[in-house]
Amino acid sequence: MDKLHHIVVVGGGAGGLELVTRLGNKLGKRQKARITLIDAVLTHVWKPLLHEVAAGSLDASTNEINFRAHARKHHYEFQLGRMSDLDRENRQITLEPFYDSEGVEVVPERHIQYDSLVIAVGSTANDFGTPGAQDHCLFLDSLAQARRFHNLMLNAFLRTNHEAKHGQPAQLPITIIGAGATGVELAAELRLASRELPVYGMNSLQPQDVSIRVIEAADRILPALPGRLSAAATRELERQHVDVLTGQPVSEVKADGVVMKDGTELPSAMTIWAAGIKAPAFLAELDGLDTNRGNQLVVTQTLQTTADRDIFAFGDCAACPQPDSDRPVPPRAQAAHQQADTLYKTLLNRLEGREDVPFVYKDHGSLINFSRYTTVGNLMGNLSGRSMYIEGKVARLFYVSLYRMHQVALHGFLRTGVIWLMDKISRAMHPRLKLH
Repeated sequence: MDKLHHIVVVGGGAGGLELVTRLGNKLGKRQKARITLIDAVLTHVWKPLLHEVAAGSLDASTNEINFRAHARKHHYEFQLGRMSDLDRENRQITLEPFYDSEGVEVVPERHIQYDSLVIAVGSTANDFGTPGAQDHCLFLDSLAQARRFHNLMLNAFLRTNHEAKHGQPAQLPITIIGAGATGVELAAELRLASRELPVYGMNSLQPQDVSIRVIEAADRILPALPGRLSAAATRELERQHVDVLTGQPVSEVKADGVVMKDGTELPSAMTIWAAGIKAPAFLAELDGLDTNRGNQLVVTQTLQTTADRDIFAFGDCAACPQPDSDRPVPPRAQAAHQQADTLYKTLLNRLEGREDVPFVYKDHGSLINFSRYTTVGNLMGNLSGRSMYIEGKVARLFYVSLYRMHQVALHGFLRTGVIWLMDKISRAMHPRLKLH
């Protein structure tokens, strides 16, 4: 019997998991190819939801997907590990040894052979070398970081409530550095938390005791999105009593505050870095693969790395060109979803000796959700190419549908419908915020 073509996908984020799900259902189930997913953690949570996990608006345990269970249902294999090296000549990757929480080695270093390799390891925050950022900032790159943020937030609110209860000055200044979608949406979620937690026993703490500040180096928030959307988002943040500072970067982060470029020092009990992204550093050392300054793998229109046609990359970790544009495809969830679809077709074609499929990004617009307050956004017209501004319940419906579309890609329509119903029941039975 001929050896099955082995497709290895490194990274179980939104795009990577959607890709192996479709490949497993199409090829793995029929024994036409062997599909393997590799990730450094055991579960998947849609990354655009991490700010809700951090603020307590979403219970991650009800939205996690266990890779092992999902792999069994969708006919692919799962390997727990972190990629550390690549040997293109022998077509194999190396996985670091896996250690438990006490530092004991569980699984030694391993080598995985591949015929087609797909790298979809996402991105991490880029602090641009800002002094003190690594030591004093919180980040939201992973579920573990979001959960840590949530615990620290609850403790900070509890401490401030205790101080207020005993007549001490009660102030909890929170600073978010970076006013992209994550920073703006996190600010709204934190404002909701400041208003909800007093209902659950922290009644000495008032919302005005929690000051939330968003700092953006550009001259407006959401600088990558249309100006009208940025203006609407600014008005909504101000309506929620979130301070918006634009046009000046942070030059240093301290344990108890931030220093602006002009020397102004602002107090901060909790500082979150949400400005800029970069791909993981190890990508720049992978056996001659081309990368840019942000560690992204440089790929062609067909998502193949420039140095090796058997290695593909997509999502935030890849710099993919756009036709008639000098800018690469933006690092957004909708881009990763579209690239996963294109790469799925390419990998099927390769097994049948047909040509690779070029990727063309289609911008469907942007949506910014302000927790339970409102949603604003713009949708791109398929025919005219012009954008349409939307807000309120209609925008919220479109926003929620993005996550449901991701679930449909992973579970199918029927199971997603069941999950939606269970979410409704869970929200009716549990507190509006996760309290532990």
